[in-house]
Amino acid sequence: MAQVVNVNFKLDAEVKKNMEEICSELGLSMSAAFTIFAKKVCREKRIPFEVSVDPFYLENNLAHLRKSANQIKEGKVIVKTMEELEAMEID
Repeated sequence: MAQVVNVNFKLDAEVKKNMEEICSELGLSMSAAFTIFAKKVCREKRIPFEVSVDPFYLENNLAHLRKSANQIKEGKVIVKTMEELEAMEID
C-alpha cells in the first residue's frame, strides 16, 4: 500500500462548507474528492477543467475603470435620469 501523507492548505470557510455539503450528497469525503482530483491531474498531466482569468480584471478594463473613477473625482461626469436618456433617444 502506498504511503499516505497529510496535506494542509487554506480554503475560504464558505467554499469549504459548500464543498463538504456537495461531497456529502455525493457520498464522498473532501479527502476523497481531493484525491480524485489529484489522481486525475497526475493521469492527464493537466488541470482537469478550464482555468481562466475573469475579464473584469484584465489590465485594459482596469485602466478604463481607473480613468472613469478619475473623471468622477474631477467632476467630469454628466448625470441623467432614464427619462432624460429616453427623451434624447427620441430627438
